[in-house]
Amino acid sequence: MSLRFSFLLALVFTCFQFVAQAQPGREYSVDDNRAIKLYEKGLSAYNQMMMEEAEDFMIRAVDKNASFIEPRILLGQIYAEQNMIEKSISQIETAIEIDSNFFPNNHFFLGELYLTQGMYQKALTSFQKFESYGTGSPTLKDRSVLNIRSCEYALLAVANPVPFEPENLGDAINSAADEYYPCLTADEQTMLYTRAVADRENRTGYQEDFYISNKENNEWVRAQPVKEINTEKNEGAPTLSPDGQVLIFTACEIDGDWGGNRNGLGHCDLFFSQKIGPSWSEPRNLGERINSYSWESQPSYSADGRTIYFVRGKTTARGVQEQDIWVSNLHPQGFWQKPRKLEGPINTPYEEESVMIHPDGKTLYFSSNGHPGLGGLDIFVSRKDEDGKWGEPQNLGYPINTKDDENSLLVSASGDIAYFASDREGGQGGLDLYKFKLYNEARPQMVTYAQGVVFDAKTKERLGARFELIDLESGEQVVESYSNPGNGEFLVSLPSGRDYALNVSREGYLFYSDNFTLSQESATAPKQLEVPLKRIEEGSSVVLNNVFFDVDQYKLKPQSKVELDKLIEFLKLNPELRIEISGHTDNVGTDEANKVLSQNRAQSVVDYLLENGISKDRLSAKGFGESKPIASNDNEEGRAKNRRTEFEVIGK
Repeated sequence: MSLRFSFLLALVFTCFQFVAQAQPGREYSVDDNRAIKLYEKGLSAYNQMMMEEAEDFMIRAVDKNASFIEPRILLGQIYAEQNMIEKSISQIETAIEIDSNFFPNNHFFLGELYLTQGMYQKALTSFQKFESYGTGSPTLKDRSVLNIRSCEYALLAVANPVPFEPENLGDAINSAADEYYPCLTADEQTMLYTRAVADRENRTGYQEDFYISNKENNEWVRAQPVKEINTEKNEGAPTLSPDGQVLIFTACEIDGDWGGNRNGLGHCDLFFSQKIGPSWSEPRNLGERINSYSWESQPSYSADGRTIYFVRGKTTARGVQEQDIWVSNLHPQGFWQKPRKLEGPINTPYEEESVMIHPDGKTLYFSSNGHPGLGGLDIFVSRKDEDGKWGEPQNLGYPINTKDDENSLLVSASGDIAYFASDREGGQGGLDLYKFKLYNEARPQMVTYAQGVVFDAKTKERLGARFELIDLESGEQVVESYSNPGNGEFLVSLPSGRDYALNVSREGYLFYSDNFTLSQESATAPKQLEVPLKRIEEGSSVVLNNVFFDVDQYKLKPQSKVELDKLIEFLKLNPELRIEISGHTDNVGTDEANKVLSQNRAQSVVDYLLENGISKDRLSAKGFGESKPIASNDNEEGRAKNRRTEFEVIGK
């Protein structure tokens, strides 16, 4: 039974109480005391949750009087609660045939039953009939309007299916147990997901653990449990940073126990762990700014490392589940800020879940039963516009979405492949993970990745370091993260077709800068980067690769500000240092002209530093012209390297 249907079942039969309960001075639909007594006994059994006995009394009441509507309605509810939908439909159809006007909510309930079976035209007719009465609670009226839109959409979607050819990921990933909620690194070489495994304490028969697999020769190797994270309690719904170095996941208490050394605020909280070398650190609660006394689940970590999306839910006093997508941003000082409901048209009064922010930062996938769909939870996509506002959600269409619940969609960084969980025939057993080629209209912006390693320039020791990537055109920081402290490796996901500046820093070292272009074609040939860091010592120097001038000019271009602000930050953190800014040119032009140009360029950098609070006695400028080439001047590539600005430590 879909989540939406079980939710509305309670609403419909809350409205049904005036029919189900015998009230003083009120007549039943029949005048048959024997049938009425059977019905009332069955109603009493139902109210005491004695379902088999209630069903038996209702059947006997109908056998006594086939025109008795009330027991047929309650039988419809009993069968629906047991997911015996065909029997439920039969009873409600018969109740309507006896007297279509007796209980107008029957038409709404029948429409919901039809909708769960994908009988869209019949469902549409039922909802339209319900609306013709003008009765019902505001909640049912609002839902009926949405259901009519859903039926109209579903009829069109089924007639115009989208491309969809799912492929099982195989027995290296899947098993006889349920697998679901996958997440991938940006290079698509590591997959981490949830598996329902046997519950060693035998509380519920199963509990959730994480499994991880890597690709070798483009094939998944057999998944292994993530032993540092898994406990005898539940871990699920994970999200990885693009480099696979940070894991954020959901843990839930069972019988008041969180498992391991974990403590939480609500029933389910978000936790995080960082990879140190090949191992995961002890998970830590994300804290009360993120977690609440409700429950938090299904996180999605943005590629820039500064935003987290997640689902927060609660159960109301009426037993209705409320779920919305929330978002929190990382404060510049390194803590998560108070989350807020995602603005715009994505959240509804109903249920949203299974959120996934694509590495392009502008495409959001999620599941909902609050937008027009094919029944149950459908998967939608919303795109952020230039003003930062989320657009109207678009249904991914049929047969990606069906009459059943669809969720836990994952779209690869490259954008062309999507992953999901399904219990369709032909799998390994239960829910399996599948992949399929995502059709063009549902794809995000093309994204590729850059990967590299940070190391000591002299000793070659691998280093953990802070790095940031900046869009050179906009000056916007695209990614801020850290290389693995155990092996110095990093991997970042980036929109292609742009120019980027890379800045890397670590205490005790000069910062490193570089720039590169990710063309549209580089999605198949990701950028490889090596970052040698030099220790802070007299005579050590760094090329300022992101300081730019126009040809034969010495006025700083606006794109240089990011790099020079980084140099200012470095000098303020190391107030004892004195540095020399040096300018260098290629061999085009006269020696004298090149020396003057290089001197002026070096002085322009010094002037910028002076204007931003760096003391004059810590700075000097010197132009070397073409006298200190670092590459051949016989080709443009070499000449470009020779046209450079450097800084050198000349005193401590």
